[in-house]
Amino acid sequence: MFNIIAIAMGVLIAGILGFAATKPNTLHVERAISVKAPPEKIYPMIEDFHRWNSWSPYEKKDLAMKRTFGGSPSGKGAVYEWNGNRNVGSGRMEIADTVPASKVSIKLDFLAPFEGHNVADFTLEPKGDSTFVKWAMHGPNSFMGKLMSVFINMDDMIGKDFESGLANMKTLAEN
Repeated sequence: MFNIIAIAMGVLIAGILGFAATKPNTLHVERAISVKAPPEKIYPMIEDFHRWNSWSPYEKKDLAMKRTFGGSPSGKGAVYEWNGNRNVGSGRMEIADTVPASKVSIKLDFLAPFEGHNVADFTLEPKGDSTFVKWAMHGPNSFMGKLMSVFINMDDMIGKDFESGLANMKTLAEN
C-alpha cells in the first residue's frame, strides 16, 4: 500500500513539474483606464516616486514599510527602495526612461520574498478630454514563477493591484 501511495505521489509531483515547464517563459500583466484629465496632470504622479504613496496600492499593504529614495528627485535616474512585510517584500525601482507626459519605464527588481527582475511601463495617450493610462509589467518567468502559476493566477493577482492603483490615480487626477 505504501509503495502505491509513493508511486502515485511521485507521478503527481512529476505531472505538476511537467505542466509548470509548459508555462510561458515571460510574464506580462497589463491593465488600463481612461482618466478625464490631461496627461500633464497624470504624468507627475508616476515619474515622481515621492507621489506614489497617494495612489499606489502597494503603499497601503504595509504602513510600516521602510522606504528609501535616491538618485534624481524625479524622472530618469530616480530610485525607490522598499523593505516591508510579506505582503510587499523588498526591492528596488529605478526610472530607466521617460518621455514627458507620455511614458515612464521602470527597472523593477524584487529581492524578497522571491527574486525577480521586470520592467514596468506606464503609457499615457491623450483621447479628447481624457487620457488612456496603461500600466504594464513584463519580464522573464523563472521556473519558480511557472510553478507558482500552476496554483496562482499571477495575472489576476497582480492585475487587481494594477486596477486598484489606476482607479486611485483616476480619482486623484479627476479631482
